[in-house]
Amino acid sequence: MGHESGPSAEIPLARPEVGGREEELVLEVLRSGRLSLGPMGERFEREFAAWLGVEDAVAVSSGTSALHLGVRALGWGPGNEVLTSPFTFVASANCLLYEGVKPVFCDVDPVTLNLDPDAAGAAIGERTKGILPIHIFGYPAAMPELETLARKHGLGLLEDACQALGAVDSEGRRVGARGSLATFAFYANKQLTTGEGGMIVPTDAAVAARLRSERNQGRATDMGWLDHDRLGFNYRLSDLAAALGVAQLEKLDEMLSARARVASLYEAALSTADFVVSGAYRDETRTHRGGVVPIAGRGQERRSWFVYAVQLPDGVDRDATIARLADLGVASKAYLPCIHLFPHLRELGYGEGQFPVAEAASARSLALPFFPTMSESQVSRVCEALAESIS
Repeated sequence: MGHESGPSAEIPLARPEVGGREEELVLEVLRSGRLSLGPMGERFEREFAAWLGVEDAVAVSSGTSALHLGVRALGWGPGNEVLTSPFTFVASANCLLYEGVKPVFCDVDPVTLNLDPDAAGAAIGERTKGILPIHIFGYPAAMPELETLARKHGLGLLEDACQALGAVDSEGRRVGARGSLATFAFYANKQLTTGEGGMIVPTDAAVAARLRSERNQGRATDMGWLDHDRLGFNYRLSDLAAALGVAQLEKLDEMLSARARVASLYEAALSTADFVVSGAYRDETRTHRGGVVPIAGRGQERRSWFVYAVQLPDGVDRDATIARLADLGVASKAYLPCIHLFPHLRELGYGEGQFPVAEAASARSLALPFFPTMSESQVSRVCEALAESIS
């Protein structure tokens, strides 16, 4: 598909990589007459599970619906508390609120920006029933440490891997393949897109059957058209969306490599503007007042590049930087806000100053244009514009 690429064309924040194969499979579904709950959906589930290295996967309408069904599968409900991060997309907490569960926020690691296991351990109380780690910006959370914590205290685990398809954890395993309930999302800017969509990896066959029932209004696969034996939701993924997913899976490894290539170009270009890699500085506080670029990996850990979010130098006006970049034809976005400061979560008693590491990262974080087909010249133009905007 053609896109403007001249020197004056705006560089967008994200761009999905779709083409002839996606068109071919979508057309196949249209001609089949099976637009929902058909063979293409089953194929997407089967091929996704095979790629991830798990026994099964259940396709749903979004990452948010996957999280919601995961909360229900774990039996979390009113009066329960679940430990999670405030530095995330709001769905990570909303999925708990849907079921009357209180999210208990804990601060994050300053290098990975993921839930800090020590902070999580300190927050466990009598009402704690689980942990919901987020693999933020595609970087693997400290799952071995969090699993140890969960086992010690008898807690459930629900992984929010909605930004992390393809990431590898500290033990060399793909994120989402450790045996816990794990969720993925396929929005248009994700590593794999179905436009809107999600997937949840079940822990066993019984959980998979429950997930498939609840995504379809509580109807089991062997029940009649209007027979329902439990509360359910309309969380189905259409076969049209699944067709996109199947086509995207066929080139997923290639797209992940392309994203890593773009990230490497950014790191090299920004190093000349005095940005340093997160964690690559000598400071006991593990913070850095200059510009910071995200870490690609550490040991066996490997990031799956979802967005490219830098931390601006301390004292730089982010809003002014965004406006100046826009004037120069470069899209950018403040990414992410700390969700404990949203009005509906402040009502639970949260406010400024409670999670200093997360809040400091949030205040300085800026997402730059990032998509698999970005050229070296586009990356250079973004970095030159950024340097000009913050000078």
